[in-house]
Amino acid sequence: MFRAVVAVALAICGFGQSQRSPQEILNQALAAQQAGRFDEAILGYRDILAKYPDIPEIRSNLGAALAGAGRYSEAIVEYKRALTLKDDAQVRLNLGLAYYKTDQLTLAIDDLKIVREKEPDNVQILTVLADSYLKLGRNKDVIALLTPAQQAHPENRAFDYMLGTALVRDNQPAKGQVIIDRILRDGDSAEARLLMGTTKFMVKDFAGALKDLEQAVALNPRLPDLYAYYGLALMSTGDPEGAKKAFEKELQSNPNHFDANLRLGVLRRQDGDNDGALKYFQHALEIRPGDLGVRYQIAGVEVAKGELEKAERDLEAVVKEAPQFTEAHVSLATVYFRQKNKPAGDRERAIVLKLNAERQAAEPGAKETR
Repeated sequence: MFRAVVAVALAICGFGQSQRSPQEILNQALAAQQAGRFDEAILGYRDILAKYPDIPEIRSNLGAALAGAGRYSEAIVEYKRALTLKDDAQVRLNLGLAYYKTDQLTLAIDDLKIVREKEPDNVQILTVLADSYLKLGRNKDVIALLTPAQQAHPENRAFDYMLGTALVRDNQPAKGQVIIDRILRDGDSAEARLLMGTTKFMVKDFAGALKDLEQAVALNPRLPDLYAYYGLALMSTGDPEGAKKAFEKELQSNPNHFDANLRLGVLRRQDGDNDGALKYFQHALEIRPGDLGVRYQIAGVEVAKGELEKAERDLEAVVKEAPQFTEAHVSLATVYFRQKNKPAGDRERAIVLKLNAERQAAEPGAKETR
């Protein structure tokens, strides 16, 4: 990439000179970037682009310098400008990585998938793409992506960890256990304990999950997702205060963790702190726009605050999109009754009774009726 920029810079040198030629500015910017002096590099690239704005390689290098300085939103702008001038796989990869760093995971996936078509065996692309899927809860996509990749790279423990996690979260604990055993052959680790704890949590062995997750915290408290699952285990074993602290620790390292935001909101709501709960719910909704569970929780806060018209509107939208969402129908019936709208409340109550009856009939061991 640097070599391409130098070649282009040679071409622009003939367009005129100031106190420093474009080539001199470029050479200094490149040297600054390679030495990690990103602010200096940014100034140099912008100086050139002010006169010659349509050089894609310099746009790309400006994006890389901005990313190096942690200014990912600005880097995204420059990478996109560079791509409008010239499509380039490395620039698109850098754009995908910048989206990933800013937790714009859906956008990251879109660009990473394009680059992967050209570089199907690129380990960096596979790793970031799989982690993006995992963070979005798209476990089946992780499994489809990493099953062949793990076979091609059997020593890649990052692939093992993400694939095992996705299998467990996809209710395939037996297959996940195979991956756990493979990781454990290298000795006890926080990653293995997290996977074991997650597996036990999925089969509702909450006490066993808590024990494994406590050991994982002792081994590596900085492991992503660890405190979120630790908080869930604490909630499920009757320790809401401990759960709050765990979720807060998760958010200290990853403020965009969906489950930690959602669960902290639930716990704040249980404490009667509706405004505090709403803050976490709203951020969870920013992370996963349109999520029905979060929208239901927000409507619950609105009910608690007496904002019945808002709650009615939000709950009606939820049950329209998810007509089998029994709890949302229950809440909507409550709102209607509190608004003295008995016919609508009765209608919702009838829907609840019907859904409960259908659920009971579908349970194992339910008696067959004729």
